[in-house]
Amino acid sequence: MKLVSWNVNGLRACVKKGFADYFNHMDADIFCVQETKLQEGQIELDHAEGYHLFWNYAVRKGYSGTAVWTRIKPLSVLYGLEDDFEEEGRILTLEFEGWYLVNVYTPNSRRDLSRLPFRLEWEERILRYLQGLDAVKPVILCGDLNVAHQDIDLKNARANRGNSGFTEEERGRMTTLLEAGFVDTFRHFHPDAEGAYTWWSFMPKVREKNIGWRIDYFLASERLRPLLKDASIDSAVLGSDHCPVVLELADEPGSAKAEI
Repeated sequence: MKLVSWNVNGLRACVKKGFADYFNHMDADIFCVQETKLQEGQIELDHAEGYHLFWNYAVRKGYSGTAVWTRIKPLSVLYGLEDDFEEEGRILTLEFEGWYLVNVYTPNSRRDLSRLPFRLEWEERILRYLQGLDAVKPVILCGDLNVAHQDIDLKNARANRGNSGFTEEERGRMTTLLEAGFVDTFRHFHPDAEGAYTWWSFMPKVREKNIGWRIDYFLASERLRPLLKDASIDSAVLGSDHCPVVLELADEPGSAKAEI
């Protein structure tokens, strides 16, 4: 079973830069995107035959938004955290027979950290939310989590310490989430890999020199660890300032073959 997650930084722009080619090449069972930056009816897609497609649009035009393509029909779909209306379209939860998929675009704290309090409140709420889901059945969380967890997860750790996405508060929330029973699947397979980044700024030559951050993740409930087959970063894929991340499982959680 293959899952892909990609912050496309504007789906309409990304489609013009080869999104459909990559989508078709990957042939994923589930494909999640963040930062779609569009509203209903603003795009026509003809590359996804055989998929169910779900959108969570932001109220503000040209901003945020998430979407999921899935070949596996979900039992239910939830838009937002718990039953709350979440106007930025940052989270989609799909319930399947034996597991939950949560696609997230975590709020950025902004360069001046003016949105850090909102971000930290979000982190507290989503931790409670994920723990509630995990108490029912295992969870796979994917998306742009807007944090480089450890020094190894960005090029210039010392220079960026305290900056948005690398504050002690944001990193601490990630640690708390992992300690609550979730696995950083990439680090599960590649604990010491350096230069493994998923986002680069648009400044000249930054991507060519691989001066980046790893802020896009697949996290999984600890009890899914036996099903993890591989986790990778498709850093050569262009079309956005982020690149896709990929998770492969031996079987679908909850399937007859999967023993959890």
